[in-house]
Amino acid sequence: MIFQSYIFLFVFFPVLFIIYYILIKKKKRNWADIFLSAMSILFYAYGNVKLVYFLVFEVILNYCIYRLISISTKKDKHNLKKIFLFIGVSLNLFILFYYKYYNFFIENWNGIFKTQHSFKTLMVPLGISFITFQQIAFLVDAYRDEVGQCNLLEYIVFVTFFPHISSGPIITQDQFLPVLRNKEREQINWEKIDRGFFLFAFGLGKKILLADVFGQAVDWGYGNISGLNAVSTFLITVFYSFQIYFDFSGYSDMAIGISWMLNLDLPVNFDSPYQACSVTEFWKRWHISLTRFLTKYIYIPLGGNRKGKIRTWFNTLLVFLCSGIWHGASWMFVLWGAIHGIAMIVTKEVRNRNVRVPRKLSRILTLLFVNFTWIIFRTSGFSELREIFNAFLRGGILIDNRLFQFFGLTSNSRYALICGIVLVLLTVMVLLVVMFMPNAKQITEKMKFKTVYGIAAIGVIVLCILHFSSVSMFVYFNF
Repeated sequence: MIFQSYIFLFVFFPVLFIIYYILIKKKKRNWADIFLSAMSILFYAYGNVKLVYFLVFEVILNYCIYRLISISTKKDKHNLKKIFLFIGVSLNLFILFYYKYYNFFIENWNGIFKTQHSFKTLMVPLGISFITFQQIAFLVDAYRDEVGQCNLLEYIVFVTFFPHISSGPIITQDQFLPVLRNKEREQINWEKIDRGFFLFAFGLGKKILLADVFGQAVDWGYGNISGLNAVSTFLITVFYSFQIYFDFSGYSDMAIGISWMLNLDLPVNFDSPYQACSVTEFWKRWHISLTRFLTKYIYIPLGGNRKGKIRTWFNTLLVFLCSGIWHGASWMFVLWGAIHGIAMIVTKEVRNRNVRVPRKLSRILTLLFVNFTWIIFRTSGFSELREIFNAFLRGGILIDNRLFQFFGLTSNSRYALICGIVLVLLTVMVLLVVMFMPNAKQITEKMKFKTVYGIAAIGVIVLCILHFSSVSMFVYFNF
């Protein structure tokens, strides 16, 4: 199920909201959590009941391993605890590899060794990378004795909580369990519900009215790249930067908004990343939970920056290669991660040598770099990437008039110049928004709510509903 659907807006969430708060009002918080878990599993498996088996298996497997680690800790059997952790992490990674990377591995094995191993027809479970990393983090925290006691119901809610299960954030137990156990949950917080509703509407508008509009232009552009000139190709790449920005930002806003309406909370996963002045800062703002996971559970255990310059470079590059392959089974993701890793190393070396780059220039260079790497991220293979670079070398300064249709402009060649100017102005306006506007969560937290804001939020939702026929899935659903 997706947030931007009739079934979610008019059936799923209203039913969940009403029954959940009836149980809360009657001081039956455990029953409220059981109901929330059941609805979360329904949300996850909507349209494909087989996903229920995967999710239930994952939850039971990892909770059993957690209990074994906990028992080993109480009995002070460190070696046994280490064995259980190894088994847990290995099983999680094996499941992730089997579903997400098996065919990619076989394809490359066949290519290198000229074999003919057959592929498997596998259904990649929704959000498998998020679920796997979240549970690995939980097991590691349990091994480090940072979890304490966690009953099965708490663990089920922690893993299955539907706002984050398909596209993040990757939440850790220290971010979610204290909120889940907070006694303030037994009270209905209308102010938090109001803020959550507004933030949800804000995110829905980003997804439907911005991300999907740019996405349609991007899909068309990548499908017709051989016929585009340099200017049109550049616009397509910029549009993809906008698409993935508003898509991920919109999902993050909706996820937090829903959690607020249920008197829970999720960590910020997206903080105006196109305002970053370096690659380092970009990764502190983009997919914050993934950066946190890779830093805490891979980079620091490998030694971080404590074992010399060469080792630091190696650790940094390895982390970004993991980030790349985490996004998908493709060499383009590996290349994307490697380039970001190299850029991170260069950025830190420049800073260590006290080379000062003007902040405004650094901001522009970072944005251009990110836009360039999104080209690699979006392409399906090296041949398509080469085709895009060839398109950048073609002549012509006029924008392809077939692009205008996606923005409500006429494709009539008589008005091509006017429409081109309008499209450029629109692009500049959106660029200014992503470069200077604070994130929606900050805006929502500072607002003093009035009736007019509620009316505006309802208006945005209604406008989005009118566009549901052209809705696409979230980009990060693929990961």
